[in-house]
Amino acid sequence: QVHLVESGGGLVQPGGSLRLSCAASGSMLSIVAMGWYRQAPGKQRDLVATITSGGTANYADSVKGRFTISRDNAANTAYLQMNSLKPEDTAVYYCNAVDRRRRVDYEYWGQGTQVTVSS
Repeated sequence: QVHLVESGGGLVQPGGSLRLSCAASGSMLSIVAMGWYRQAPGKQRDLVATITSGGTANYADSVKGRFTISRDNAANTAYLQMNSLKPEDTAVYYCNAVDRRRRVDYEYWGQGTQVTVSS
C-alpha cells in the first residue's frame, strides 16, 4: 500500500507561481512512476506531468515550459513547480503513484489540492 498526501495548493494571481508537494509513505520499493493530474469542475481528470523512477519527465502540451516535475527519491516526495499560471490552470490537482508488482501496475491517488488562479 502507498499513501499519498498533497500540499501547496492555494489562490494565486495570473502569472504567479505555486509549488505542489506529494509526500508518499508505505511500500515504495516498486514505485516506477509518480505524477500529477488535474480535474477542473465538470471536466475529466487529465494528466499534467509524470516522472519515472529514473527521472524521465513527461508533460501535457498545455504546461510545457511553465511546469516542472521533480522527485526526491530519498524523501519519497514528488514536486510540481508551476510558473506563469493561467486561469485555465484552475483545478484540483491530484498526485499519482504507479506501483509495479509482478508486471501488474497498481495506481494510488492522493486526496487532491485545490489550485485557483484568479485576479
